[in-house]
Amino acid sequence: MNERALAVRGAGVLLVVGVATVLLGTTAGSQGWQAWWWVMADDVSRQIVLDIRLPRSLGAWLGGGLLGLAGAVAQGLFRNPLADPYLLGSASGASLGVGVYWSLFGGSAWAMTWWMGLGLTGAAFVGAVLAVLLTLLLARGVQQTLRLLLAGVVVGVVLGAVTSMLSLLQPQVLQAMQGFMLGSTAFVSWSACATMAAVLAVCLLLAWAFARVLDALTLGESTAQSLGMPLREARLVLVGVVSLATGAAVAHIGLVAFVGLAAPHLVRSLVRTTHAWRLLLAALMGGALLGLADVMARVLFAPQELPVGVLTAVLGGGYLLWRVYRDPSVGGVR
Repeated sequence: MNERALAVRGAGVLLVVGVATVLLGTTAGSQGWQAWWWVMADDVSRQIVLDIRLPRSLGAWLGGGLLGLAGAVAQGLFRNPLADPYLLGSASGASLGVGVYWSLFGGSAWAMTWWMGLGLTGAAFVGAVLAVLLTLLLARGVQQTLRLLLAGVVVGVVLGAVTSMLSLLQPQVLQAMQGFMLGSTAFVSWSACATMAAVLAVCLLLAWAFARVLDALTLGESTAQSLGMPLREARLVLVGVVSLATGAAVAHIGLVAFVGLAAPHLVRSLVRTTHAWRLLLAALMGGALLGLADVMARVLFAPQELPVGVLTAVLGGGYLLWRVYRDPSVGGVR
């Protein structure tokens, strides 16, 4: 079977798994598993399923898809299998945005009215975007990949230190931020699902348009340039894709670890294909991973719920450790 056929089959399987996790999430409640004939038995049960569980499960799948896509783009752009969506400082920027929001508006009457609708989501997204813009400013654009990578690490460390200092000065901020820092899909609404779906579609189209550039970059930057690839335009658009996808995901589900890093690795271990298919497969794999993690977080210790970010860190980190142990070349550039 050729690579294209394997990629199509893999995409179909991952799509089915994603749909199954969304449906499975509608039966996972505070009391564990609940049969379909019970969850739709009355008006209250239907409202719980349609207005709480279904958007939450769909939001987990969409958020995982955004992180998987961003991870695949970042690893292809930086030619580094250890690159993840938070590499450009977006995670630290989002955390700082949430911390500033809670320190300025948390608990006030103004924050609890119309502003709360924008509130945490808007603060996290703005913080993530501003952090990426700061990274681009320090790196003096996107021309040099190594400088961009270094600037992202520095911005992440500095903004993380500012967030820690803010938490020390105002301890109530840390307590309020705990759910965001550990990752949670509990408050995803239908409007959030619509936003993430639109961002995922736009980012997939933009990344797919420059998939050939990512293929050429695997041969080296000088080789890609000799092939006439528009490296400057591609870097600018792909950095925007990583930033937009990561910002949208983090703003709605918090800091979920390892999904964006593990999803592209899983895809590469299952099928070798071009970036045009790898990007789609990574998005579907990320959605499936976070969807399954969200269901497990709800039912493993029901009625107590685990933070989904903790679960993805344990499972994703364990998988990557196993991969490194079994295949030492996994840390090499492909």
